[in-house]
Amino acid sequence: MSQTQHLLLIAPPVMERTPAFERAAALAQAMQVPLHIVAFDYVQALAVAGLFAPEQIRLARDGYLRTHRQWLTEQASLLARHHIKVTTEVVWVQDPFAEILQFVNEMPVILIIKDAQHESALKRIFYTPLDWQLLRDCPVPVHLVTDDTHPRPRNVLAIVDVLRSEEQDCLFNDQILDAATRLAEQCDARLELVHVYDWTTVYTTDMGFGALPLATGIHETLGSAQHEAFAALAERHGVPDPCRHFIEGAPVPSICEFADKMQIDVIVMGTVQHHGLSKLLGTTAEQLLHRAPCSVLAIKPQHTLQS
Repeated sequence: MSQTQHLLLIAPPVMERTPAFERAAALAQAMQVPLHIVAFDYVQALAVAGLFAPEQIRLARDGYLRTHRQWLTEQASLLARHHIKVTTEVVWVQDPFAEILQFVNEMPVILIIKDAQHESALKRIFYTPLDWQLLRDCPVPVHLVTDDTHPRPRNVLAIVDVLRSEEQDCLFNDQILDAATRLAEQCDARLELVHVYDWTTVYTTDMGFGALPLATGIHETLGSAQHEAFAALAERHGVPDPCRHFIEGAPVPSICEFADKMQIDVIVMGTVQHHGLSKLLGTTAEQLLHRAPCSVLAIKPQHTLQS
């Protein structure tokens, strides 16, 4: 395949222009990179029926795929009028994630864009939706879109965590903020930077009432250290003071409240692979996916937006 960097839009099976479709088109135009659109079609009823009438079902499946390909080709022609280079394809496959990884390895892909798929908590216990697979295991940034109010984002929010001071954590914060800054610049959007200081974590190891003065001292010391680290990070990336926000509280509710108040279009944050119980419960990024009032762009360690 071509070595030109691409955006990859995971189109839904339905033939309609969804919020992710509009966001992908806007970003391809803003970033001046080609857009590849792929739709993964798979109808379980047809697959099962094919066991009994394989030739008839093959014809029905081919007709369905042909119609979908024609629709995507028409959409690509419309986008080309806006000087966006678009390629499309439709794939009949039951496991889209494996196919997505192949695209990432061969294209190459700098950003995956997809409509956020909401799942109930009960369903998340028993299987991993494609969104969660992408957040946890996809090696490139993933943008999960919830609405198309502003196809080209106007307000971008970068979320960083300066609680830990290991070198890899500091580098990851720089990667997150670099990606958010690049996105804001390419879209001519305003960038806000937030760190949420969850002081309740200081008290998670219950040592009895006698430990409260000590815990309070730790709270003050950690808060001061985090504030200094946050200020240094913002300074390195040239974030102006009015756009720096050091908030105390529970991370997910605080971020959601801030994003709603500031009319944020995209939250840019980091996500890493988790295992065991933490994987079942989900990371902050996954919780935000279902609670944030806007779209989420997840950055993985050692990867950022390019172009």
